[in-house]
Amino acid sequence: MLNIQDILETNRMIQENNLDVRTITLGISLRDCCHSDPAVFCDNIYRKITSTAADLVRVGNDIEDEYGVPIINKRISVTPIAIVAESCKTDSYVEVAHALDRAAKKVGVNFIGGFSALVPKGYTRGDRILINSIPQALAETERVCASVNLASTSAGINMDCVKELGQVIKMTAELTKDRDALGCAKLVIFANAVEDNPFMAGAFHGVGESETAINVGVSGPGVVKRALEEARGADLGTVAEIIKKTAFKITRVGQLVAREASKRLNVPFGIIDLSLAPTPAVGDSVAHILEEMGLESCGAPGTTAALAMLNDAVKKGGLMASSFVGGLSGAFIPVSEDAGMIAAVEKGALSLEKLEAMTCVCSVGLDMIAVPGDISAATISGIIADEAAIGMINNKTTAVRIIPVPGKSLGDYVEFGGLLGHSPLLKVNTFKCDDFISRGGRIPAPLRSLTN
Repeated sequence: MLNIQDILETNRMIQENNLDVRTITLGISLRDCCHSDPAVFCDNIYRKITSTAADLVRVGNDIEDEYGVPIINKRISVTPIAIVAESCKTDSYVEVAHALDRAAKKVGVNFIGGFSALVPKGYTRGDRILINSIPQALAETERVCASVNLASTSAGINMDCVKELGQVIKMTAELTKDRDALGCAKLVIFANAVEDNPFMAGAFHGVGESETAINVGVSGPGVVKRALEEARGADLGTVAEIIKKTAFKITRVGQLVAREASKRLNVPFGIIDLSLAPTPAVGDSVAHILEEMGLESCGAPGTTAALAMLNDAVKKGGLMASSFVGGLSGAFIPVSEDAGMIAAVEKGALSLEKLEAMTCVCSVGLDMIAVPGDISAATISGIIADEAAIGMINNKTTAVRIIPVPGKSLGDYVEFGGLLGHSPLLKVNTFKCDDFISRGGRIPAPLRSLTN
């Protein structure tokens, strides 16, 4: 039972510490939209999305107004297009991306995810068409997000796809160079992708999901930092307990929003994603939480240990607040979207290599990393392969969202605006991995995959 102190504390978290629900994401299955005629297929998916999600934005706004909880984004995820479009007699899915974009604009959501392919072992015809369509699709649409899952603990790493996606990312950057390679900010490369992730750009509605589902992603780095400010000098066990209790409170807010959205939309409640998702706003940074623990700057020795404890405590606290937890759940470390991460890069405390080490213990991976535009496709592929290996060996979700910005070099900045933020370009190791990437094939699954 909530008492007046609980209500007042929640109000303070919202008004003073940037507590929000980062996204309500409506998952929609498109499996019944398949058709051999691409025009009919596009019409089917447009009609299904616009009818199913017609009330999503209104309901989100109503809940926000009634409960005073900011809901920053309303989004849609759909069945991976490489699967449902495979029966179409076409050699390009760009028109499908346009149909998704039109539907997203019609219902008023921020993004629509699911222009995706799942290829950890190899390609089907639909997978190849989708991957080839990514650069043009992301260049010509505003709200469509793409993802490719190319590795898993059970299957290994599809190195042919790793090689190809280095080239795809370079092409996407070139086609959107007038917008600082913004297309690359809407493309995520995964290992061990999950089917119920509500966060963009990697969300898709998995084939194991129900017809529709409401998934909610909570946030609140500022709330955690504020709680730790009141415990300066406490030992790390006490710090972990404070984070757990704070994560519990944050997750209960998300649970309330999820249940209300589910009831009002008459859509099954899926999961709460516990992730601490930062923003470029001052006071809403995961990096600042780590610094509050005692680091001079994010990136200093001890950063990985502090992040591991934060991630674990968030999950433990959140699990006690909701029976249905999923998605990515943990702490996100996207550089351009986190004011503290940006500052750490600017002062030289945080490097690409340190970020890679940090991804071993937290959600997702190398996220929103802007790099010089002259980086080679093979080097991008090498970065993807390294991150996929971390995910595969550690049986966790990892990802790469890297943005090579044409015409820019070290010392330059990119400005994306909104939640995507801004960032200095990060230095990339210039030693080559071309011969390794060109081998292709598949890196076998690790020993830990043999668990049956």
